[in-house]
Amino acid sequence: MKDTTPIYFHSATYAHEHGELDQYHASHKANVACREAIEQAIADNYRDNRLDPACVQQVLQQFDYGRIFYVLANTVRQKDHDGRISRDNKAWAQTVPVCEDKDGFGYDQSVYFVVDRCNPGLTDLFLSQARRECAPAQEQKPSVRDSLNKNAGQPAHSDRTKAKKEPER
Repeated sequence: MKDTTPIYFHSATYAHEHGELDQYHASHKANVACREAIEQAIADNYRDNRLDPACVQQVLQQFDYGRIFYVLANTVRQKDHDGRISRDNKAWAQTVPVCEDKDGFGYDQSVYFVVDRCNPGLTDLFLSQARRECAPAQEQKPSVRDSLNKNAGQPAHSDRTKAKKEPER
């Protein structure tokens, strides 16, 4: 069954101040589980110096692209110094919003969901495969506006049309 826990994009401090610790902990737990699933999938699918593309599908059975990419972006950012991760994936990771989550002692809580049990080069291959597989899905995804317009059977309303429909006072 696929995990549907929403990603929590704030720190534990923010969650505490806003009464959202349950959401924070659930998201953090899902991030750690996703990291474990990625590590297991890489271990299961790396044979003969090759990472089988089924690797990404194995993780997608448990988590959506959003969580997978959040965990991978965090991993790449934490390993920014590592030359086994491509510059392209490092640049991509900088475009994904990842929350800095330091505790009261200055320790970064996001290290708990860094993919670390496998070679960073394999993590890079996994990320590249996931990005390639996700790209067609993103291109085929219609915009919400297009979907609404199609369902309504009418073209998008402009500001001029709205102005005409305002009631007279």
